[in-house]
Amino acid sequence: MREEFLYYIWENRLTDKDLKTTEGEAVEVVATGYRNTDSGPDFLEAKIQIGDKLWAGHVEIHVKSSDWNRHGHQTDKAYKNVILHVVYENDSRVNDIPTLELKGHFNETLFSQYQKFISSKTWIPCEKSIAKVPVFTRLSWLDRMAVERLESKSGTVTKTLEANQFDWEDALYKLLMRYLGLKVNNEAFEYLANILPFKTLLKHADNLVQVEAMLMGCAGFLEEDFTEDYPLLLKREFNVMRAKFNLLTMPTERWKFMRMRPSSFPTIRLAQMAQLIHKNGCLFSKIRAAKATTEVKALFDVAASDYWETHWRFPKHDRLPQCDSPTDLKSGTVGLSYHGSRKTPKHLGDTTIDVLIINAVTPLLFCYGKLHKDESVCETAMQFLEDTEAEDNAIIRHYAQCGIKAENAMQTQALLHLYNMYCKRKRCLECRIGNVLMR
Repeated sequence: MREEFLYYIWENRLTDKDLKTTEGEAVEVVATGYRNTDSGPDFLEAKIQIGDKLWAGHVEIHVKSSDWNRHGHQTDKAYKNVILHVVYENDSRVNDIPTLELKGHFNETLFSQYQKFISSKTWIPCEKSIAKVPVFTRLSWLDRMAVERLESKSGTVTKTLEANQFDWEDALYKLLMRYLGLKVNNEAFEYLANILPFKTLLKHADNLVQVEAMLMGCAGFLEEDFTEDYPLLLKREFNVMRAKFNLLTMPTERWKFMRMRPSSFPTIRLAQMAQLIHKNGCLFSKIRAAKATTEVKALFDVAASDYWETHWRFPKHDRLPQCDSPTDLKSGTVGLSYHGSRKTPKHLGDTTIDVLIINAVTPLLFCYGKLHKDESVCETAMQFLEDTEAEDNAIIRHYAQCGIKAENAMQTQALLHLYNMYCKRKRCLECRIGNVLMR
């Protein structure tokens, strides 16, 4: 027997009605109380009718009654207000608190079903049966998972805000930088965002060359001896900005280009970020004013400056391998200083914009709504997710194979949270889908 299973039985009132304490007094559960996930008794503010008296207080649950002393509760003041000790097996009398033994008072086949789930070797415990759950139950639980994921992300965002004195524009800048870097370069982008403050970039937002020069220069990409006009211009501008703002640079070794699509090269992403700042300035204020996802996507409709139409990286020397398309770059290793004659505008693609909306815009907007107690802002953040295309990754594809196909980004975010926080940890008892399948 497991304690978490007894929590499930107690919370869902799955015992029979004929309950008595070990002393023979009738027990009626008026209110089970609410689950305490911190230290102290397991259920708080319960109401229990014992005999002819109605008690209000806490409930502690153990597999065996002797666990009370084994866990040291007899000397812990936090347990002074426990009104009922609920156990699976009453193996000894340990205190004067009324004890309720559950053994024989619930359907034990539920425990057998639970054991099958937690001992399952399949991808998720309910892999073969999840599609049988009623659609309404499944969708309502996914709604809950989407909110939980946003609340979890907003907790991380709050830490960033506390560190920057609640500068929302700077927080958005840092989030955008992180997710522009993808998994390969996110640490490098985060480092760059920390050494180059958004306020510094904002002071020169009306000058694209200066914004791009600061981003490229602090990233360490302007330390070479260039011969082309545009890199030379950026380098001159950066030297002025470096002296003016005492800017730092980072080693270029921190940036990764290998086995990446050229369109995701950090040089291209930084050039696009420069355009984003140049076009929008204080972007978060514009996002807050947006009423539809299409308005937000329009804000991100930017392309890298003209130089990047024929380049993927800054050339390091004069003799460079020539190529005219990204397909000439085999696995991102040939022509690392690629440039060519064919012009290719480097727009932020729809998929990249979706990634930024999902991982940067909506968590920050949801956090703003929570901290300002504005439910309408939280609802707008949820709507942005619902209006965004479903993500495509291994976890989402695996759920689809199980019969659960996501229709939009809100559902894919919900499924990611469900997998990482419930399925992978086999928290079936706390999952509404698991509850239905077990019964």
